[in-house]
This record gives sequence, C-alpha cells and structure tokens, in this order.
Amino acid sequence: MSWQSYNQSLVRYPQYGFSLDLSLMDIEPAYVAALQPKIAKAFADMEAVESGAIANPDEGRMVGHYWLRNASLAPTEALRHAVTDPIADLKHFAEKIHTGGITPPSGGNFQQVLLIGIGGSALGPQLVSEAIGQNARLPLYFFDNTDPAGMDTVIARLAKSGLERTLVLVISKSGGTAETRNGMLEAKAAYESAGLDFGRHAVAVTGIGSKLDQYAVAHHFIARFPMEDWIGGRTSVLSTVGLVPAALQGIDIDELLAGAAAMDVETRKQDADKNAAMQLAIAWHSATNGKGEKDMVVLPYKDSLVLFSKYLQQLVMESLGKARDLDGKPVSQGIAVYGNKGSTDQHAYVQQLRDGVNNFFATFIEVRKGRHGHSIEVDPGTTTADYLQGFFRGTRKALAESGRKSLTISIPEVTPFQLGLLIALFERTVSFYASLVNINAYHQPGVEAGKKAAGAFLETLNKVRGHLTASAKTAGELATETDADAEDVYHCLTHLSANGEVQISIGATPAEDSFQL
Repeated sequence: MSWQSYNQSLVRYPQYGFSLDLSLMDIEPAYVAALQPKIAKAFADMEAVESGAIANPDEGRMVGHYWLRNASLAPTEALRHAVTDPIADLKHFAEKIHTGGITPPSGGNFQQVLLIGIGGSALGPQLVSEAIGQNARLPLYFFDNTDPAGMDTVIARLAKSGLERTLVLVISKSGGTAETRNGMLEAKAAYESAGLDFGRHAVAVTGIGSKLDQYAVAHHFIARFPMEDWIGGRTSVLSTVGLVPAALQGIDIDELLAGAAAMDVETRKQDADKNAAMQLAIAWHSATNGKGEKDMVVLPYKDSLVLFSKYLQQLVMESLGKARDLDGKPVSQGIAVYGNKGSTDQHAYVQQLRDGVNNFFATFIEVRKGRHGHSIEVDPGTTTADYLQGFFRGTRKALAESGRKSLTISIPEVTPFQLGLLIALFERTVSFYASLVNINAYHQPGVEAGKKAAGAFLETLNKVRGHLTASAKTAGELATETDADAEDVYHCLTHLSANGEVQISIGATPAEDSFQL
C-alpha cells in the first residue's frame, strides 16, 4: 500500500461523492495493455446494446434496461413511450393509493403491500426496500419462494394489521413462473378464507397478453402495469418491477433513476482510465484471470445495504455463469458472489478471508456518513461511526497484509440517488466483463434447464401418486410400474410421506423401505 498507488488507482466522480479505489488489486499496467483490443470491443458491444441490437439471440430480444433512466436512448418512439408512459401511470396510481383515491372494498386505506415474485422480481424490490424504504408509507412484505410454511408466516403477519387493508402486487413477465403463480394462488386462497375478494386487492406487473395479464383481467385486478420483454429479471429493478413497489413505499423514484442515469453518463465514456465500470470489469478480469478463478466477497459497511451482496449474486452469477462462449466453445465461466455486511462479518468469516484459502477478492462498500443527527461518544472523542470506519479500514489493511486483494467503492450516504448509482455501476460492469471474456450476459439457459428438470420431477410425482395402494410397495417396485428412475421415485415417496399422504415402513436400506396409503 502506498499513497502514490492510491492516487494512481482511484476513479472519482466528485460531483456525486463517488470513488472507486483499486490500489489494493495489484493490476499490472502490462495486463491492462494486453486487454486493450478486448476493451475496445467491449465499448463497441455496449454501444450496440444501447442502440437496440439483438442481445439475447435465444429469445430474439433487445436489452433495454439502460433506456429506463434515459428514454431518449431508446431506438424508436414506441419504445420511448414504453419507458415514460408506465412511469407516469405508476406515479399516479401510487398517489391515488396514498390519498385514498383507490381504497379496499371494506373502506379505509391500504396500509401494507404483499409483493409476490421471485428472482429479480423480488430481489430488486427487496434491495430497494431495505436500503431506502425505512420510512415507507406502505411497508412491504414478500412471497419470494414456493415454501408453504414461509407463506403462512407472512400471511399471519399481514393478518395482524388487516388482510383486508393489504394490497397484493404480483410480478411475473410471463405469468407462468411456477413460484410466483403458486404464491398468487396461496394468497388468493388466504383472502377467500377471510371472506375477501382477492382481485379487488391485487395489482399485476406483467407482459401484455401474458397468462398473468389474462388472469388479472378475468379476476378484475385493480391495475396492471407492463413488463417489457426487453427487460431481463436481474436488470428490472429500475423498471415497473422495482418502481411500482418503490412508489407505493413513497420512495423518490425520480432520484433513483437520476442516480442510475448519472452513472450511465460517466461509464458510457470511452476513456477506460476514468470509466468506473470498465475499471471494475478489468479488476474482475485481473483478479480471476478472466476465468472465474476467485470468488467475489461483497462487504458493505452499512446495515441498509445488507441485501446488496444477495442482489449482486443474481446479477453477476446469472449473467456470467455460462457453459459456452459466444463461439460455442466450452468455457465454464462465472464469478461466485457472497457476502453480508461489515463489521458483522469480522466476527464471522473474515477469519478465513485473512488466514484461510486465498480464493477470493473483496469488494468493500464504504458509506462515509455515519448517521443523520447527533452521535454520542462511546469512548472519549470516539463515536460508533468512528468505530465502523476503523473496523473497515482495519479489515482492509489486514487482508492486504495477508496478500488478499480488495477494492473499495465509496459513496457519501445511502439515498435513492446513490443506490441508483451503485445499481447502474454493476449493471454495466457485468456487461463489460461479459464482453471481455466473450460470453452472452443476457441469457440464462441453466435456469431454463432447472425448470424443465423440476417439471419432470413433478410429472413423476403424480405418476407415483397414481400407483400407490393400500398394499405396501418399495421404490423399486413403483419405479418399474411407472417406468421411472428408482431414486427419483424414492424421493417422491419420502416427500409424500413427510406431508402425510402415505405411510412409510423403514427398512435396512432405502431400497427396503416400503410405502402404502
């Protein structure tokens, strides 16, 4: 570590209070020089994406999340209206919810929101809510899984304040995503059990004409907002997906979008030395040898950013985790992301980060302002904010002394504008890095494969159900009857047993276990 290195390795946007410190990443000038042709291509690729080129050939669609914060970039007038019109509509809708222009059937005002979604349709809104929704006009609750016990817990919490005063926001582009559909049907059943009309409490964010859109019309939902096919789930937080719940919470969505737009302006510039997103992409490439050889540990030193690492897991890992490159060659690319928050992690896994296997690089996020208002002295002349800064600087230095690489992103405080800056920074970094390693950041074939496998399991499960009798049978016998894999059948049977549909008699091995109605 040296003062000279710090000054030479810092990207600053003083007008926003933002900086990126790469002085502890040890990036050799020769390494960057060798990357120059790929860097130039990455800038060109990004320009093509923002101009409306087909970026996801699997689905034949453009990628337009950059247009969301600057509609003038959209290549057609229709696309520009597809950005601006829903924002105006959702602002008006939120105002009517807040002022009583739209009310529950039982009267009064809506007091809380249940958001039903999965992946980016939940992670983005969760990040925004945790980071800048502390004083929400309508608090947000989530169904973000198909876990029935988890949904029961959320419904019980909502019921304490009144299910009849709970607005339900269902978010799914296709309406066919199983977890979201299941959550909606579970919520509908809970409303009907309470004697409530689900549709009169529900709002959909979905593709025009989708299954969910049709369902919303048939069940008389209060409102519907479009989710465009050129918005991917992991980059949807600044679309209707994230803006509808943010507006309902009373968050300043104009500032959120302005922050993203400001970062876009800086990282669209083709001077790599001053482009924070390109510098970050180069740092990832250097740290992982362009092959994902090291993980990224994200350590924000602010409680409100505790979900940032979880958000980045999807953005980075779903975008970069690819089996083949753009030429069809097997590459097994990706960067694993994990993290929680500082200084909490200094009492958890920082021990291994400093003294254990050196298989990572750290991304520190520093929030300079400790709190609004007066701080007491917990020691003479020292506040809790001083301690937080001390723990951050100390951990950073301790890791460097052990030969562990790290970078630091600094912002003045967590506001809608600053959160928009961070979101836009990582969105563009992911796109730049994908170009540097010659992969497609905008499709997710592995996710689709998992959905198909889940469907096959459910098909086997229902076959097994149809062959169960009062006479005991083993998994092997049922596998023969259903023409299925014996282990798959066994797991179907143990699932049915755990949920009270069949009785199990334990044998010496799983093969000798028997099951009957």
